[in-house]
Amino acid sequence: MKVPVSWLREVAGLPDDISTEALAARLTEFDLKLEEIIGSGITGPLVVGRVLELVGEPQKNGKTINWCRVDVGPHNDPSVPDAPGEDRPSRGIVCGAHNFGVGDLVVVSLPGTHLPALGFEIGSRKTYGHVSDGMICSTRELGLPDDDTSADGILVLDPDSAQPGDDAIALLGLDEEVLDLEVNPDRAYALSLRGVGRDAALAYGLSFADPADVADAPDGPAYPVRVEDPQACPVFTARVVTGIDPTRPSPAWMVRRLQQGGMRSISLAVDVSNYVMLELGQPTHAYDRAKLSGDVVVRRANEGERLVTLDDVERALDPADLLICDDSGPIGLAGVMGGASTEIDSSTTDVVIEAAHFDPPTIFRSGRRHRLTSEAGKRNERGVDPALPAAASRRVADLLAEHGGGVIEPGLTVVGEVPRRRPVTIPASLPARVTGVDISPETAAAALEGNGCAVETDGFTITATAPTWRFDLADPYDLVEEALRVVGYDQVPSVLPTAPGGRGLTRSQQLHRRVGHVLAGLGLTEVKTFPFAGPGDLDRLGIASDDERRRQVLLENPLSAEEPGLTTTLLVGILRALSLNVGRGHEDVAISEIGRVFLPRPDAPDAPIYGVDRRPSVEELAALDAALPAQPFTVAWALTGDRRRRSWDGPGRPATWADAVAIGRRVAEALHVRLEVRRAELAPFHPGRCAAFVLDGRVVGHAGELHPNVCTAHAVPERSVAGEIDLDALVAASPPVGPRPDFSSFPVAKEDLALVVDRSVPAEQVRAALAGADPLVESVRLFDVYEGDQVPEGKRSLAFSLRLRAADRTLTEAEIGQARSALVAAAESVGATLRG
Repeated sequence: MKVPVSWLREVAGLPDDISTEALAARLTEFDLKLEEIIGSGITGPLVVGRVLELVGEPQKNGKTINWCRVDVGPHNDPSVPDAPGEDRPSRGIVCGAHNFGVGDLVVVSLPGTHLPALGFEIGSRKTYGHVSDGMICSTRELGLPDDDTSADGILVLDPDSAQPGDDAIALLGLDEEVLDLEVNPDRAYALSLRGVGRDAALAYGLSFADPADVADAPDGPAYPVRVEDPQACPVFTARVVTGIDPTRPSPAWMVRRLQQGGMRSISLAVDVSNYVMLELGQPTHAYDRAKLSGDVVVRRANEGERLVTLDDVERALDPADLLICDDSGPIGLAGVMGGASTEIDSSTTDVVIEAAHFDPPTIFRSGRRHRLTSEAGKRNERGVDPALPAAASRRVADLLAEHGGGVIEPGLTVVGEVPRRRPVTIPASLPARVTGVDISPETAAAALEGNGCAVETDGFTITATAPTWRFDLADPYDLVEEALRVVGYDQVPSVLPTAPGGRGLTRSQQLHRRVGHVLAGLGLTEVKTFPFAGPGDLDRLGIASDDERRRQVLLENPLSAEEPGLTTTLLVGILRALSLNVGRGHEDVAISEIGRVFLPRPDAPDAPIYGVDRRPSVEELAALDAALPAQPFTVAWALTGDRRRRSWDGPGRPATWADAVAIGRRVAEALHVRLEVRRAELAPFHPGRCAAFVLDGRVVGHAGELHPNVCTAHAVPERSVAGEIDLDALVAASPPVGPRPDFSSFPVAKEDLALVVDRSVPAEQVRAALAGADPLVESVRLFDVYEGDQVPEGKRSLAFSLRLRAADRTLTEAEIGQARSALVAAAESVGATLRG
């Protein structure tokens, strides 16, 4: 919400000695957070000028420039070359725009003017054969909102608004500051000067004169209105103003305030409606009375109806849309945007002013359904004061009568009643007890009264009935929060709570932490990603349509339509993070994540929805638990670039599929779990470079090199690697106490075996056979793989380094020989033979 400071001072009655910075800080403390203080930043001589002469000069490049003589009053300088004589003092300026002419009032930046929109200081310079002594400015160059006449050209001022030489900075309000405030969704009242002004007055202990307190004495209905859906439109008002002069411009002060509020000037009738919306927070709409046919009707859309809105887009209406209609059909999408058929134009003299209160969810859904946003829709979907329509329509009518020469017709049509607010009673001690701040009952009552609440106290309780504009004050703790907001959040003492006694981390938490430490020790950086995914994410992973990972838990209200469900694999998020880091210029990336995946249960019932007025029963909680998906923890990792960076002591080494597999093994080893590694094929991995982790005959994870198509889809380098493993399965298999290491003080016997085996036999299968061949085998390590002329076609040589040791003696030659024979026999059992 953009709030002009001068307007806010006027509405709230703030004294001049309160600086803009102090005001912004106080409003931030009042829960109206400051985004920025906006100023034009323009310095130097920016003045009004009148065009005396304009000569078009075609150029060799095909452009036509205008050589202009501009009267800038006391700033005229006849001594500049190419300037006219002293008989008509002026400035000579070259301009390339063509939307202005002789006699127009324009804005001129003289040499020495700094325009932030351009990023440099204006000076005199020779161009197109002339010395251009300044610049004629457009709205864009001045940092003002564009309008239809100056979006691509010069800002032309009202001919009666100023004189040549006048200060344009003051004229255009460029010396005024604007507060850009972040307004939370539950504080819709603050989307207006009325709402922010009330909070500002309350913050400084000032009395507040409500601009919505407009004297009104309507005499009967003004225009026939029928509301067919009172739930969606509880209040609807209409007034009529006739005899408006359509040629009258909007007053300069109104245009300036609209521009400061981030809106552009269109016409008097539209500007007045927008001005009142900024001032009071109530959207209004004006219909050309001559274009209305019959009664105004508020109803839901019929099947097949269509509407051309003010943005000239024809929209297919949904039966859930709330419409404003007449005998011709739909004339507006209620609370969002009017229709083109009854639009105010240059011939409009009589208008019907609509001001209504609509059901916020209905307006919100219509706006999202049609992907249509507007300032009116933004307010209506959050909730507007239902008591405001009559006052807002009167304010619009008064301004049209004052500035447009119109006549307010007698009468006011009112359909519906303002909903009543329910009183809320709290113990008088509750604010102090909840906040820890010494808030007396009198202070709490005064704070609530300052916010417009009707308050009654009896010494023991406080009963408050919230005003119509405070939808967020609905329960006892809302009242407590409001009292604290007025007293000041900074008054809450900073006291650390006493830590309760407990048993520390659970075993699962301890093991998760251990895994995290191991991953960090392997050089992986932990990331945290969102648990949301959609079909597009699974497509990028190359996951087949019949894969179980395609079955997702869908969300009722997803953050994005492209991610409608919860993820079934952490690889979705980890590869997003990998792509993000690569896109930011990181060449060597190694990341990991521990998190949950969400797997739907095939027989799970739909989750029941209970009220919030009581705690669910044991049976209801059990029904909720039965509807939940399985949510196991998994750990995922991804690497690209060099695993070992090049440095003075040697060359670098890129990360390979073997590194991805080794990380999975190391995680299991940290939990004292032994995994079997098998060759596998599973998206998103390269079919020839993928391994499966097997625990007690069950596959619990995969790792390997990513498929080239997956790398391309995620914009990461080819041969990037990744992995994922079921952490819950590893934790469940982890023994309470790890196996005791076998330490022996006796010498080790080392043996090397080179074995020839079919290429189809995994090296892990041979290693496992050797490891279990004899009790004396302490370790088995593969140190060489060879395929070449000395090995038969279709086979390869695997060289293993073995360590043999006994715990209680030095091995004899005979024992070593027997062990070697057992090793050879074990190798032959899996089809391996000694290499000759």
